[in-house]
Amino acid sequence: MELPLFIPIVSDYGFKVTFGNESDTLFLRTALQALIKSPVPIRDVRFDKTVFESLTPDSRSGIFDLACTDENGHHFIVEMQLGNAPNFLQRMKFYGLHKFNTVVERGKFDFANLPKIYCIAFLVKSILETPAYHTVSNLRDEQGNLVDDQMTFITVELAKFNLTLSAIQTDLDKLIYTMKTIQDVTEPTQYPEFWDEEWLKRAIHELNTRKMTAEERYQFARITAINAEAVRKVAEERKEGRLEGRLEGRLEGQLEAKTESVKKALIRGKLSLEEIAEDNDVSPEFILSVQQQLRDKTDN
Repeated sequence: MELPLFIPIVSDYGFKVTFGNESDTLFLRTALQALIKSPVPIRDVRFDKTVFESLTPDSRSGIFDLACTDENGHHFIVEMQLGNAPNFLQRMKFYGLHKFNTVVERGKFDFANLPKIYCIAFLVKSILETPAYHTVSNLRDEQGNLVDDQMTFITVELAKFNLTLSAIQTDLDKLIYTMKTIQDVTEPTQYPEFWDEEWLKRAIHELNTRKMTAEERYQFARITAINAEAVRKVAEERKEGRLEGRLEGRLEGQLEAKTESVKKALIRGKLSLEEIAEDNDVSPEFILSVQQQLRDKTDN
């Protein structure tokens, strides 16, 4: 099976080896600095756990894609959303406020000198009514004056980014351009000059399928083929009416929640397909079909 030259950053594998690369954090640190528009470099980050337990009655835990803390104690939560998510901001507030409560509790409910919390969301689709592809939100008054910046919500909507190469100047724009286009590059002649910058060069190296071993390439191709076959099978069964009983009735309200939970687990990439199926009480075919949905959305 012919592989693309580069794996998308927005895929589960791509996100893990770039943003989630614990052995080399240059890309992550530079990206975070660009996203929060700070003139001060982030020198160091420590990865935190991404699971918090038993906060909602209909879920055993909450999971976000990446959490880390910089050398100044500032907290960062990073989320990736591939599909449509009209209520995504509510979920980000949920994560951000949980982190806020955790910080306050650790300080024995001392509200002075709290560290900053940045909740960062990458969305392939658009959800905000504003035209900007990079939105920074804080607590402000009705005239737009800043009231508090201890907690900041940052949203990047890739679908709204349409800058040409000649217009790209900042690290932020270089980051978003790379996230949106890397999977479409087929020849080195298509590389923009800024891909030679060290922070991007290292990340792009991790995404290069030509650097994979023969076994890694085989496994990547094999899983892709299995997923495609599983999706075809599910589509055929649905057409014949064999899945109608599952997708309707009492399971209808649970399907979306299960799908979102499976997507999160797949994107994090820390569990096997069998473990994800067991944790969510779904079939292996369901896991494979959701995995293919993620790949299809990335391709589109």
